[in-house]
Amino acid sequence: MQLQQLQYFVAVAETRHFTRAAEVVHVAQPSLSQQIKALERELGADLFLRARGNIALTDAGEALLPLARRILADADTARHEVLELVQLRRGRVRLGATPSLCTGLLPDVLRAFHDRYPGIRLLIEEGGSHDLVRELARGALDLALVVLPLPTASPSLTTVELLREDLVVVSSPESPRPGGGRRAVRVGDLEGERLVMFRHGYDLRELTVAACRSAGFEPDFAVEGGEMDAVLGFVRAGLGMAVVPRMVAARSGRGLRVTPLARPGLHRTIALAHRSDVAPPRAARELQRMLLER
Repeated sequence: MQLQQLQYFVAVAETRHFTRAAEVVHVAQPSLSQQIKALERELGADLFLRARGNIALTDAGEALLPLARRILADADTARHEVLELVQLRRGRVRLGATPSLCTGLLPDVLRAFHDRYPGIRLLIEEGGSHDLVRELARGALDLALVVLPLPTASPSLTTVELLREDLVVVSSPESPRPGGGRRAVRVGDLEGERLVMFRHGYDLRELTVAACRSAGFEPDFAVEGGEMDAVLGFVRAGLGMAVVPRMVAARSGRGLRVTPLARPGLHRTIALAHRSDVAPPRAARELQRMLLER
């Protein structure tokens, strides 16, 4: 049973005339008659009582007509739903990002995307790069913003570098300035300073600790284990200072002193990742384009 056959059947049932039905569905009358006969063979029953000048539905035809109309309506609905997805009227994007990127980079981009495609649902998952790579690999995310290099090489992922971001030192304005008040400080100037440190698995934690060790000292933690908002709150309260992305510091408003790191400074590379073996959905590809063009 084919949708085309049901369409022809409904046309004949509604016009009660094979020639007029063929005109309605824009097909030659012999082709329409052949398809109706093929449908009757498939069902094992006549659908029409054929008499010269009079076409009537059999009992089988009467039973099939409402079902055929419903099937054709469902097919039209399916086509419409898919078309809306293709045209970005509806759908969803599952995006993973590190918490600092959710605070710094994403708000403006997501606002622009939502303004352009208000019917697309945005599902955001925060996590460290290691967790996000795992979620991508198992198909739970369409895209993820991760910090390079990845914690483990993953040939199943494609990454595109998005930006290289400076890190800065934030402290409370009521606390002594880091580095003796210099306009820019070195990582070595953080030796002996009390740091507010992110939880384990946080990319910024690993980067900061590695930089301190490269400078020859172990960092001293005043508080550790927080997410981005908690770390910034602890810094505002004067519990210590922290190393954070410049974009985060710029968006965090009052209550923070921002001190740049002297050259060569500290940086992190942000990349957009997706699975290599599966193309992202259309809506995700559009968000990807907006992120790359930001």
